[in-house]
Amino acid sequence: MTQQTNQRMWCLMPSPSPYINTDLQEAITRSETARRIVAGFSATMPTLDDIWRHLDGALNDVLALSAEVTRLAGELEAARLDRANLLAAVRATIAADADGERDPLSYLQDELDAPQSAPHSRTGRRA
Repeated sequence: MTQQTNQRMWCLMPSPSPYINTDLQEAITRSETARRIVAGFSATMPTLDDIWRHLDGALNDVLALSAEVTRLAGELEAARLDRANLLAAVRATIAADADGERDPLSYLQDELDAPQSAPHSRTGRRA
């Protein structure tokens, strides 16, 4: 599978996050329509081949940027989940300490030992 095809498949996946305000699927569809229009013009006006190649390259950037936005939104969602889980563990630790539990830090330790949310762990490496 080529990188371009791989990018297109990645872009066509539904948005993993409600944090993306732009309709990426709509942008991809418009880009693909524009690519077909450019291909048609290119076939009928080959003297402007350099211009058509430039436009085609710019339209390819939409696919790459859509994939990057989708990937980053997924990372943001995972980071927010990790933060929420850590905050809950901190609160449980504080409450356990206030209640006089023998090992209040166990709540925090359990969270730190738990597998992290995909796609990245807190260390920045793939989970």
